[in-house]
Amino acid sequence: MMQLDIMFNCIMLFLNRESELRVLASALRQTEGALVVVSGRRRVGKTRLLLEWVQRHGGVYFVADEATPALQRRYFAEAISRRLPGFEQVEYRDWRSLLSRLATDARRLRFRGPIVIDELPYLVTASPELPSVLQQWVDHEAREAGLVVALAGSSQRMMQGLVLDADAPLYGRARAHLVLEPLAPHWLAKGFPSRKGFERLLTWTAWGGVPRYWELAASLKGPVEAAIVTLVLDPMGPLHLEPDRLLLEERPSAADLRPLLDAIGGGAQRVSEIASRIGRPATSLSRALERLQGLGLVAREVPFGVSARDSKRSLYRISDPFLRLWFRVVAPHRGALALATNAERRRLLEVHLPTLTATAFEELARRAVPMLGPWAPAGRWWQGSSPEWDVVSQASDGALLVGEVKAWRKPASPAALRAEVQRLLVRPLPEAGPVTRVERVLFVPAVGPGVGLKHDGVRIVTLDQLLAAPAS
Repeated sequence: MMQLDIMFNCIMLFLNRESELRVLASALRQTEGALVVVSGRRRVGKTRLLLEWVQRHGGVYFVADEATPALQRRYFAEAISRRLPGFEQVEYRDWRSLLSRLATDARRLRFRGPIVIDELPYLVTASPELPSVLQQWVDHEAREAGLVVALAGSSQRMMQGLVLDADAPLYGRARAHLVLEPLAPHWLAKGFPSRKGFERLLTWTAWGGVPRYWELAASLKGPVEAAIVTLVLDPMGPLHLEPDRLLLEERPSAADLRPLLDAIGGGAQRVSEIASRIGRPATSLSRALERLQGLGLVAREVPFGVSARDSKRSLYRISDPFLRLWFRVVAPHRGALALATNAERRRLLEVHLPTLTATAFEELARRAVPMLGPWAPAGRWWQGSSPEWDVVSQASDGALLVGEVKAWRKPASPAALRAEVQRLLVRPLPEAGPVTRVERVLFVPAVGPGVGLKHDGVRIVTLDQLLAAPAS
């Protein structure tokens, strides 16, 4: 039996998850039972959350795999037997008979759960009739027994089809649907308390907000770069093949999308550029790009102030910081990394790290803008050969915020700030609606001792300020 206690030793595992636990706990207070759905990309902590819930309330946790339907039912029955003794002594010929007896025994013994079925897509792949069986069971027998059941899965496409589509068997049955997101940046201070200043920015550049990556990184001492070499660049590292695993574990497999990720990760941003790199017509990529966006792996971006329907100016980028690093550093250099020493791997990383860090810092700045004042969500602005703005937002009263992001490794000196501020003051403003006033902002990781946070009317915002306010 899995030793649950060892799963909860690291504080970062449940940073930002208390609200989800409250939703799950509230389901247990429903006298007629409840169905809860938990989804989200892999490695964001769904299993840890559900294990914590089960442990707190004396429930049952079952995780499916790729076994045959008969074996899957046997394993599920063994899991149930820990709360309903003797349940595993019967060979269940189908899911309907198993679930029917589960409701009967649970009602007799006044066991209400929670019962967690994790990685539901594996069960459905082997037994396509299961969603309809679950629907009838949830509507009648499970409800009568007051059972609280949670269905979870990492295959976001399949979970959508099983639960959220209007014609799905389980549509409308869930009392709550929790979509777990990566941890927000402001949790870095608690997840990595020893990291300060620029090291904290490097930490986000490497691992993003994925709890599993944080856990691995926190177990290593030394600089962030050394952890990246050990965990990612070394062919023996646990994350060296991570993107391939993520794609293969999707249901259905998303391995066929790998060429697009290679192209985007290598710098192709426009549909025409992506198509050219993979040797396919641009007109054939729309569905694949939509699926990558649905999986949370790729984001589509248009200039600030431009309609999202304007496909001609759309750019695509890998949305997760870790995957961005992997496709920039590991994917094109797999052979070289296999033969390299750790020192050589470190040098290769340092070639690409400044660009990756700048991109990550820009995203952090845009993400935090609504927390800096009455600003709408920020975007980036570009047009032809005009100077680009890293951060642009407009308030409801017409005020315009424009910002530049500088991922300087060392704290900003007065001279460096003065030079950058002067450039900001003369740079042409982006196109926007009626503007009542303009606020210019310079984002830097840190400033030196005694350096003020206002220069010639330009506001200076540091990384600590970005991470102090909860991000949206």
